[in-house]
Amino acid sequence: MKSLSRVLKFQITVVLIFLLVASLTSGYRTEASIVYPMFHKGMTYVTWSVNSFASRASEQSIRSMSRIGVECVAIVPTWYQEHFDSTKMERNDRTPSDQSLRYAIRKAHEEGMLVMLKPHIDLIFSEGNSRSDIGFYSDDKWKEWFNNYTKFIVHYAKIAQSENVAFFCVGTELSWAATRTQMWKEQVIPKVRKVFKGQIMYAANWDEYADVEFWDAIDYAGIDAYFPLANKGIPDYEELKQGWRRWIKDIEEWVAKVKKPVVFTECGYASVNTAAVKPWAENRASKPNPKLQADCYKALMEELWDKEWFFGAYWWNWNTYSGSGGIKNRGFTPQNKPAAECIEEWYKKNIEKDCMAKEEGVSQKAG
Repeated sequence: MKSLSRVLKFQITVVLIFLLVASLTSGYRTEASIVYPMFHKGMTYVTWSVNSFASRASEQSIRSMSRIGVECVAIVPTWYQEHFDSTKMERNDRTPSDQSLRYAIRKAHEEGMLVMLKPHIDLIFSEGNSRSDIGFYSDDKWKEWFNNYTKFIVHYAKIAQSENVAFFCVGTELSWAATRTQMWKEQVIPKVRKVFKGQIMYAANWDEYADVEFWDAIDYAGIDAYFPLANKGIPDYEELKQGWRRWIKDIEEWVAKVKKPVVFTECGYASVNTAAVKPWAENRASKPNPKLQADCYKALMEELWDKEWFFGAYWWNWNTYSGSGGIKNRGFTPQNKPAAECIEEWYKKNIEKDCMAKEEGVSQKAG
């Protein structure tokens, strides 16, 4: 009887300790508490200054994002390398400080939004090139670049983990660098996973996603979805939808191979007449066309929303000043434009049932 009593006391003690730990940690969200795969009602939040993320204006802008139904925000810090064939990257006066970055993350969390940290590399001297062109013809230079890139990306992965960030993007539109599959699978991704316990993705450019060969090493397959929807002119709404359908066929063939949930890690349209022809470009020579921008947003939502492999989008871009944009603005931001009304309409729909069906479908594919 004494031994039975001792066992009973031990079991009761274990249960009490478990309940105590549960009560103390109930206010904390862990990566395990985020249903995977989940639908990302996203927006991309950007600045090109050191302290703007930590301003009072930024607080108001984050709040305005939440009000239109944004539930996931991709926050972007950018480092720079001089040329496409430079091996070193560093922060400059256009890079948000770590302190201001943490401030923005915490404010987004206060508004109930999940955060994806999405570090970018850009070129100081573009000379007609972009981050997609970063690359070398020398293995030694590739090794040097990847060593520096890994330090850069792990730095932000550590911040993401310490700030309880849900999602992390290990790279964005690095088309040439993405062909070095071994460096991603054996260096970059393992070192990120060592310090970050949430879900990770890579943001492939719209014209390179099918060429990436390390999708099996990450959680979400990301596409920066600047697919052209027309060849010329200002298409009507039905033409925009037709424009999407030809790309959807290609994406679905690729999804059948990679068996990953797909997120549009970036998508968007400037408020200009050429938005459907060159979605990746601004056009300062055009008259503002907020209606076409909103129609492009709506066409994407209507054509993609119910696809079982599609798990959301991060629109480019939301600025730190809540008064940005407006109907006379030609830029990408949907702020204070009809496009924001379109986002609100779709993001406030109840998609719980859809998400459950999507999760089951992807799980079956992955099996």
